Amino acid sequence: MRLDVFLKVSRLCPRRTLAQELCDAGFVLLNGRPAKSAHAVTVGDELTIRLRDREIIARVQQAPANRNVSRRDADQLVEIVSERTIESGPRSGRLIQNRER
Repeated sequence: MRLDVFLKVSRLCPRRTLAQELCDAGFVLLNGRPAKSAHAVTVGDELTIRLRDREIIARVQQAPANRNVSRRDADQLVEIVSERTIESGPRSGRLIQNRER
């Protein structure tokens, strides 16, 4: 499954276009490397998504066969490894909270 579609289906991004824009800007890392939106996602891959105020690290548990996944099943697609909040402002990028799971 394509990376941008997976981000939408797993509900890590609300829309596929936003997932594509994040990939194009280099804010989505697949196994530690910047990935394009068309890159294939497989089980065991580690995704790092940098948003405006937080960074999410997730591990792919399942890759669905189609695009139709219920909200209940979307939680089973990824395991959130860590999520941290990043301070915005003049010293952006400064870590203020780190949650390990």
